[in-house]
Amino acid sequence: MNKNRFNKDRGNKVAITNKSSKKGLSFNNSKKSTQHPINNKSRKNKNTDKFNFRNKTQSKRQESNKTGTSKILEGIISVNGRGLGFVDVEGYEEDIAIEARDMNTALQGDTVKLSLLSSHKGEQPKGKILEVSTRAKRQFVGSIVHEEGGFRFIADDRKFYPELRIDKNLAKNAKEQDKVLVKILRFEDDTNAKGEVIRIIGAQGENTAEMHAIILERGFDTEFPTEVEKEAEDLQKTEKPISEKAIASRKDFRKTLTFTIDPKDAKDFDDAISFKKLENGHLEIGVHIADVSHYVRLKTALDKEAYKRATSVYLVDRTIPMLPEVLSNDLCSLNPHEDKLAFSAVFEMDEKGKVYERWFGRTVINSDQRFTYETAQESIDNPIGVYHNELVTLNNLAKRLRLEKTNKGAIDFEQDEIYFELDSKGVPIAVHRKVRLATHKLVEEYMLLANREVAQFFSKAGTKLEFEKHPFIYRIHDLPNKEKIGDLAFFVKALGYNLPTDKQGGVTALALQNLFKEIEGKSEEGMIKTAAVRSMAKAIYATKNIGHFGLAFEHYTHFTSPIRRYPDLMVHRLLQAILDNKKIPKELWHTFDKSAEHSTTREIAASDAERASKKYKQVEFMQNHIGEVFEGTISGVTEWGMYVEEKNTKAEGMVPLRSLGNDYYILDPKQYAIIGEKTKKKFSLGDTVKIELVSADIEKRIIDWKLVG
Repeated sequence: MNKNRFNKDRGNKVAITNKSSKKGLSFNNSKKSTQHPINNKSRKNKNTDKFNFRNKTQSKRQESNKTGTSKILEGIISVNGRGLGFVDVEGYEEDIAIEARDMNTALQGDTVKLSLLSSHKGEQPKGKILEVSTRAKRQFVGSIVHEEGGFRFIADDRKFYPELRIDKNLAKNAKEQDKVLVKILRFEDDTNAKGEVIRIIGAQGENTAEMHAIILERGFDTEFPTEVEKEAEDLQKTEKPISEKAIASRKDFRKTLTFTIDPKDAKDFDDAISFKKLENGHLEIGVHIADVSHYVRLKTALDKEAYKRATSVYLVDRTIPMLPEVLSNDLCSLNPHEDKLAFSAVFEMDEKGKVYERWFGRTVINSDQRFTYETAQESIDNPIGVYHNELVTLNNLAKRLRLEKTNKGAIDFEQDEIYFELDSKGVPIAVHRKVRLATHKLVEEYMLLANREVAQFFSKAGTKLEFEKHPFIYRIHDLPNKEKIGDLAFFVKALGYNLPTDKQGGVTALALQNLFKEIEGKSEEGMIKTAAVRSMAKAIYATKNIGHFGLAFEHYTHFTSPIRRYPDLMVHRLLQAILDNKKIPKELWHTFDKSAEHSTTREIAASDAERASKKYKQVEFMQNHIGEVFEGTISGVTEWGMYVEEKNTKAEGMVPLRSLGNDYYILDPKQYAIIGEKTKKKFSLGDTVKIELVSADIEKRIIDWKLVG
């Protein structure tokens, strides 16, 4: 292997590399890049995917890479904690590496223009940033420390490399170690910048401050603008109670048995299910969704803010809603025993799951019962439970829908999840595994049914009404990347499993289903499922439909959660336009592509925030367990150590190679293992090991283990 090869994560030392994965052989349970902050003594920076499956030969590159070129390229830059950059440029199989001296102030996520530098065959292409076309962000979260004349900013994001200084008069009375939101005012040179504090978040280490910091760092806000709050309050005054005029224009379901099933701590209820037996023996199943579009109108301050946020964010201890609580928890929420406006999908079905008729439109409902998942499960299990017969029928029908979906190729990526028990100050005192009940699956299947049928209806109605170019927002999931599937097949083979691929390198849903059945209940199940998820394309919002591979649906959208997802609100508006036989003005068509892309971007940011809050609480919880012994699974192996995920908390940390004893351990990429040179003792990916907690650094969000025995 060429030792001069430049690597995104580890400088000049490379274990194994390919386009999609540039570090050691390593996995964790996040859906994005791993985030192991830097330990200055023992860890290299590792900010990209934890996949590396096998050695690959150097890819062929354009001739210009050998000699340099004056051609200006453009792409989005990724930065690691050492100030090195990597630009993904269309048409190039590998990222173009940017050394620190050539960064020209480019920061993580910026769109940049660059030129190639001279390089030799066998080397990763290198470049130089000419200019930053678009800044991904200008505001950053971190803490401040005193320095002569002001403060020095220490970013929470370890990829933020500039030395940022804040004059005392621009610090807004912030104190040493305060958590702050800062804005870069100017760069004085490539690595030194001036900034100002625009918000004091709170004391570093205080729970609310840390949670707000996670939110603000990712471009969300914890507060609503005054005009948005006022608009919401005015709606509550004018729209509650619901007027007779509004009710008269809708289909009335208030006398039909209806209930909600949600988490026990839920405060907003955006979906309800109704049940009725028809005289012909069929069932009428209604999926009723909060009619947010009735209240949140286009061009209002509420709509603009909802679009900007695009989604609610669910942290460990709080929800940052897309809409003010006046709407999300009251006016729009389908609270029990209250008349509520809904947008409904109603189906006539038999008990085998066949849909005979469907109807979509605006309704008024009154929920008879607020179930939690647990209380609904109790009613199913208990013959004298509340609405026992109706819930059992719905559950049996949901099982048939699930089986039908699986038979058509849907893939179950379900994995264990955890939740934290917190004290009054937000400090985690216990970690529990979430129990997946039949009622979770029940609700899921009816929401999937509504989403699928709405998308299918729109597709067919558009053609019938000559609205072929009528815009719509689909939820799509592309076919897996063949190269990544090849890597996945290679990986699972090393762990003793088989994932067959076709001659073109593709994989069938059945093959993935069979693999998941084989690993069910085994220690490596979570790791292999994580690997499989990362090998898949990401589900996104789009105006062009290509179907949903993971669900095996030809048509799919998001219709069922407009309180917490902006695309669902858009779908409600577009569906109503079709029902009213109205066309969307052509001048608005181009905005839907932009809206779909924006919603996808914000969804990714929200997921990142949710993972960050969980990681914070995992490390915080572990701080009180130093010296204790746990059981874990080896989730990553690298040249400098191995990552181990603790069994119950899912907390992941590192065992440095230097702590393994007198033997000299080396990485064997073909076996996904670290092997002792003298003893031949082997630690392989997926092995179960005993670990002792050495340290838990809450500031850096890192955990250190040592092996026991």
